[in-house]
Amino acid sequence: MMHRMDRSVYMDYAATTPVDPRVTDAMLPYLTEHFGNPNSLYTLGRDAYRALESARESIAAGVGAQPQELVFTGCGTESDNSALIGISQMAAERKSRRHIVVSAFEHHAVLHPAEWLAKNGFDLTIVSPRADGVVHPGDLRAALRDDTALVSVMAANNEIGTIQPLAELAEAAHERGALFHTDAVQALGKIPFDVSEVGVDAASFSAHKIYGPKGAGVLYLKKGTPFRPLLMGGGQEFKKRSGTQNVAGAVAFAKALELMLAEQADEAERLSALRDRVVGGVLDGIANTRLNGTGPKLPGYANLIMLGCEGESMLLQLDSKGIAVSTGSACSSGSLEPSHVLLAIGCPAEEAHGSLRVTLGRFTTDEDVDRFLEVLPPIVERLRSMNPLYERMYGA
Repeated sequence: MMHRMDRSVYMDYAATTPVDPRVTDAMLPYLTEHFGNPNSLYTLGRDAYRALESARESIAAGVGAQPQELVFTGCGTESDNSALIGISQMAAERKSRRHIVVSAFEHHAVLHPAEWLAKNGFDLTIVSPRADGVVHPGDLRAALRDDTALVSVMAANNEIGTIQPLAELAEAAHERGALFHTDAVQALGKIPFDVSEVGVDAASFSAHKIYGPKGAGVLYLKKGTPFRPLLMGGGQEFKKRSGTQNVAGAVAFAKALELMLAEQADEAERLSALRDRVVGGVLDGIANTRLNGTGPKLPGYANLIMLGCEGESMLLQLDSKGIAVSTGSACSSGSLEPSHVLLAIGCPAEEAHGSLRVTLGRFTTDEDVDRFLEVLPPIVERLRSMNPLYERMYGA
C-alpha cells in the first residue's frame, strides 16, 4: 500500500503532486551510482545516455510522438516559453509571419512570452473562451489572419479543468497556414492525449503534475517545425536545448507517465466520482454557490464560487483545519487581483474573488472529501456573517 501524505487533506493536485514512491525508486540510481554526464564517452556517461534515450522513447510512445521529436527541458514553463518564442521567431524569419494568437485563459507561461513577442515586433490577438470554459473553433477562426504564425491554446485549463477541442482548433490554425502549440501540462496522463491524433505541431509537458519530480519538463516539436533554441551552448537535445540533461528527471518522467497511462481509466472514473461528490456537496449544502465552467472537465477538477466570501480567507481557514486547496485570486504587490481565467469566462471580478479550486488526485480518499464537506460550510457561514454586504446582495 502506498503511503499517504503527511498533510491531513491535500486537494491541490493541479498545483503539484507528491512524487510516487515507484517513481522515486526508478530515479534514485541516477542520482547516485549512475550519475554520469550523458554526453561523456566513457562507460559511466554511456550508461546515463542509454537511460536518457530509453526515457525519451518511453515518453514518446506515451504521447504518440517519435523520440527525436521530444526535447527535455527544465519545466513546463521553459517548454512554453521555448515554443512560443522559438517557433514565432523562426516563422517571422522564414515566412514573414508576425501574428500570434493565444487564448485569454492560458497559463502565464504562455501569456507572458506572447506579450513579450508583442513588444518585439509581433501582433498579438487574444481569443476568449466562452462561458462554458471552452475556446470554440469558430471563435479561433475569426481571430486568424493570413500572416498568423502560431496559435497556442492549452489542452485543459489549470484552474477550471475544462478540456479544449484541440483537433478542431489545430485544424483551424492549419487551414490558414499557422502552426499550433498546446500547453498540455494539466492534461497529460489524465485524459487520452496523442500528439498525432490531435494534430499539434508543439506541446509542453511537466513531470511534477503527474507524480514525478519538479524540474523535469518536455517539449514536443513535430518533425520539421521551425524552431530557434531559447538556450544555447553545448548543443544538447538535438541542438534545441543546450545544457547537461537531467537524467534522473527524465527517467522519473518516463516512469511517472507509464504509471499514469496504466492507471488512467480507473483513476478517471474514481476521481470523477469524488469530484462529483465535492461539487454536489457544496452546491446542495451551501447557498449561493456556483461551479465555474460547464464544459467537459479533467477528472477530479472543480472550481467553485462561494458568493460573499474572499478566496484567501477561505483558503487560510481551511489550511488551519489541515485542508489544502487553491483560490482564484492571487495576492501580489499589496493588491488583490481576481483570476484572469475566471474573468476570461465572464465571471464578474467581485465574484471571482470568492473562488476555490479543488483538485483531487492519486492519494485522495472518500474520507478526505467527507472532511472537506464537513469543514467548509461553517467557514463560509462565518465569513459571510462578517461581510456587511452579503445579506443585502445575495440574501440570507
